[in-house]
Order: sequence, then C-alpha cells, then structure tokens
Amino acid sequence: MLREPEARDRAAFIELLASPEVHTYLGGPRPRDELEREVSGAPERWPGSFVVDLDGSMIGQILLRRATGHRRPAAAGKADLGYLFLPRAWGFGYAAEACAAALGWLAGALPGEPVVLTTQSANVGSMRLAAKLGFTEVERFEAWGAEQWLGMWSPVTPSS
Repeated sequence: MLREPEARDRAAFIELLASPEVHTYLGGPRPRDELEREVSGAPERWPGSFVVDLDGSMIGQILLRRATGHRRPAAAGKADLGYLFLPRAWGFGYAAEACAAALGWLAGALPGEPVVLTTQSANVGSMRLAAKLGFTEVERFEAWGAEQWLGMWSPVTPSS
C-alpha cells in the first residue's frame, strides 16, 4: 500500500538512510547518530512522496518529484522517480508493484507526463526494475565515479 509518511515511520526512515546495503550505489549511508538528531518526528508530506506500507509497517519510500536541477538536459524539468527499500523487502516484487502504482498515480494526476529514472548501471536490481516498469534508455554518462543510466517512461494515453 502507498500512503503519506507519518510520525510512526521515523525509525524506518532512519534505517533506510543509515543502511550500507541501501546506499551501496548512492554514495554511502549517513551516520545513524546524525540522522537521529536531524530526522524530525513527523516526515514532511508533499504530493509524490509515498511510504510503501506492508502489513502496517514501512518497508520503503517512493519519490516522484520535478527534476528541475537535473545534470542531464534530457531529464531537466521532467518528473523523476526515486525509491528506497529496506533490504528485508528486497526480492519480493514490492518495488515493482509500488513504483507501478506511483507511476499510475502520476499518469492520473498529470496525463502524458514523462518520467525519468537515473541509476548506476552496476545496480543490477535497479536496472531490472527500470526495464520491468517500461523505462527505455536515453543515455549513459559518467558521474560520481561510476557509469550512470538515464531512462524515460511515458504513460500510454488513449488516442482521440
């Protein structure tokens, strides 16, 4: 289930941000003590920010936000899909299901809006997920000391 972030999700958010496994391809985890000080009791709520809830507990986060400051011209100004899942939720298809639901929400809210996704090409799981969701490669580029992959998804709109 996708839902808005709540105060009860604080510990899971800290776990996500401090996890070395989650941040293998994202520049490394943040120190837990720093996160304990910085993460407020009630996460910020805004359209496109979803908690992925399984049986009443947060297992991940989906973010859809406008890529206004994206480094790649092909992505600038488009909706950008981001996701993080706790390692215990990996391998069950939750990311594909949750991302598909979020993309469906966006297609309903902003019909015809293309979405971009960037991941390290070495991140095999994210590359598989991008393909499963229907993202197609736009380009590969070097950043942060590794090859990055930029893909785009366009919703199917009924023809008139």
